Amino acid sequence: MAALSVQEVLPATLESTSEPPSLFDGTTRLYINYQCPYSQRVWITRNVKGLQDKINLVPIDLQNMPDWYKEKVYPQNKVPSLEHNNKMIGESLDLVKYVDSNFEGPSLLPDDPEKRKFAEELIAYSDIFVPEVYKSFFRDAQTLAGAQFDYLEKALDKFDDGPFFLGQFSQVDIAYVPFIERFQIFMEKGINYDITSARPKLAKWIEEMNKLDGYKQTKVLDPEKLVEYYKNLFLKKA
Repeated sequence: MAALSVQEVLPATLESTSEPPSLFDGTTRLYINYQCPYSQRVWITRNVKGLQDKINLVPIDLQNMPDWYKEKVYPQNKVPSLEHNNKMIGESLDLVKYVDSNFEGPSLLPDDPEKRKFAEELIAYSDIFVPEVYKSFFRDAQTLAGAQFDYLEKALDKFDDGPFFLGQFSQVDIAYVPFIERFQIFMEKGINYDITSARPKLAKWIEEMNKLDGYKQTKVLDPEKLVEYYKNLFLKKA
């Protein structure tokens, strides 16, 4: 088995003319999109648990989706989704928990009850954090998004036994990192705002996240393209 630090050869993205895999044949498949931050959450979970040989990636083109995906795989017609034990499971945060609980590899939640309680709070808060930052791009991003990053800076100060939200790397870091990655790229290049300025804990967290092989292999491949996409989405004048 290859070392986890070796770059995985990623399968080609499937589009409307692509044939489906042999569905429900006992193979565990994670349907994702390489550019989707929600997919990235589950992709990271798979990687850091060392499940590259147990969970096959099936990347889907969201702009040119194959009909069979909705008809035969996942009627909700979105990613991520997981084909496991002849059933389909969806929703990124649910899938992070499912993969962590139902597959081998290091647990991504600590035993400490205080840390587990804080994990639940922070994972739930990610459903506030993400839309609030996105909405801020239409208005005063530095103030409105800044308040969200201040919240994370304070959260990172709760436990001092490591650089991550619970001290050690966990599901909480996975919930946030795909979005913080994109926000940092866009806000620095698109609106000249450094999310780590005066936030040393957040800066250290990003530094430590970038050392994790299971995360590095999932990162945005083309930051310039991301910036242009976000500019057109959020900064285009009417």
